[in-house]
Amino acid sequence: MTALALAAGALGAGAVAPAAAHGAPERSAAPVRPELPAPTGPHPVGTVTARLVDHARHDPWVTSRPYRELMVSVWYPARKTGGSPRAPYMAPGAAERFDAEPRHGIPAGTVDWAGMRVHARQGAPVDGRDGRRPVLLYSAGANDPRTWNTSLVEDLASRGYVVVTVDHTYESPGVRFPDGSVKDDKPLKDALAGVTDDASLSRLLKKVMDVRVADDRFVLDRLGDLPGGLSRVIDRNRIGTVGHSAGGIAAAGTMYADKRVKAAVDLDGSLEYNGEPKGTHLTDVARHGVDRPLLLMGRDGVDHTTEPSWGAFWSRTPGWKADFTLRGSRHQTYTDLTAVLPQAGQPRDVVEKNIGTVDPARATAVRRAYVASFFDRWLRDRDDHLLDGPSPRFPEVRHVP
Repeated sequence: MTALALAAGALGAGAVAPAAAHGAPERSAAPVRPELPAPTGPHPVGTVTARLVDHARHDPWVTSRPYRELMVSVWYPARKTGGSPRAPYMAPGAAERFDAEPRHGIPAGTVDWAGMRVHARQGAPVDGRDGRRPVLLYSAGANDPRTWNTSLVEDLASRGYVVVTVDHTYESPGVRFPDGSVKDDKPLKDALAGVTDDASLSRLLKKVMDVRVADDRFVLDRLGDLPGGLSRVIDRNRIGTVGHSAGGIAAAGTMYADKRVKAAVDLDGSLEYNGEPKGTHLTDVARHGVDRPLLLMGRDGVDHTTEPSWGAFWSRTPGWKADFTLRGSRHQTYTDLTAVLPQAGQPRDVVEKNIGTVDPARATAVRRAYVASFFDRWLRDRDDHLLDGPSPRFPEVRHVP
């Protein structure tokens, strides 16, 4: 296993597949453009992108750069969408970098990532008629782009949230900036090449998490500078964080480090820097617990009784917490792969290896319902009681008390 794959596994992410062997035959079929499930909330959705520059710190991965720059996308309830085009799933340049090697069971060249379109409308005017709205920060898994849960993010925006998705520069496979430049993940891969043992891997993964948390806190600092009038509709007293895999660890870590975050969701991210040996390289969240609500959602077989880092967090957190497992799921079931992979023409064994045996439409419905229920409860004082225990609405979900 490569250092990058080892790191991805240690952060609760799916291992990055190796590149195709030299001389392998090229695909003859045209790449497909999968459709994501439509949002279910009452609001149409708009989206904009923004470049944010932190002049207070050198870039931690390329220290010769005297500042840290990030790209974010903002997803929000729109007043109207007529005349605004559907936004691309990924920007040109970033899409090519993402497609440079196989990803999560999808061979390179299979999906037209840049040609895919989301449901949100680019630059549509924000709907400010209902006052200020809660804001969520979303972080993707290790070596995944900020777009890699658009099916969840769009749905949250359609329900009335403003969601900011963050690309962590030099860790994401490709980040395209307004000047056309694309920053790839070579600096992180170079660092991973120097990993020689569990201790050095843990140090590197701690750096990855520390950088992500610093990035997230900087984005929170800059919520007043978002484009398109968005800063006027954001309620900075109602902030949540959510992420998948390494992004789930970062979501919990950002809440631990920053009191502005009132609640967090961790989608299948172990709360330790390195899984070998289990339970010995715990994050602060696992070592000390948290004093604000945290929702854990694990793949089949992963919960606080089986995952040592989740168990450590559980025993040290006397306040509200919840743990749910989706039966028949795999790690990537909590991402857009649930929608994309079945449309990518891959055989059944590849589909089941990467997203499990759960029905893809039901998996999307579960992800959307439980995350929305959690944030509705803690940021909007609306409790549908879905998180109280087992639910007949979702019999494929196991509640772990």
